[in-house]
Amino acid sequence: MVRRILYFFEQQSFGVCSYIGERFSISISKLRLFFIYATIIGVGFPLIMYFMAGIILDFRSYVRRIRSYLLDS
Repeated sequence: MVRRILYFFEQQSFGVCSYIGERFSISISKLRLFFIYATIIGVGFPLIMYFMAGIILDFRSYVRRIRSYLLDS
């Protein structure tokens, strides 16, 4: 049950923690814990920043797909 929940959140998340972790060579699990604790302490503000970063990363991947499609044509 717990594995299914973790798998669901890993598949549905934006990949912000994994992107930041790979970019700066930080453990992804520690980065996720940081976001959880910062959200509790910061009364939700880091959660808003997380979603904004996720939207930006998703938009960047969308633009890359469109660009590669246009250049291949």
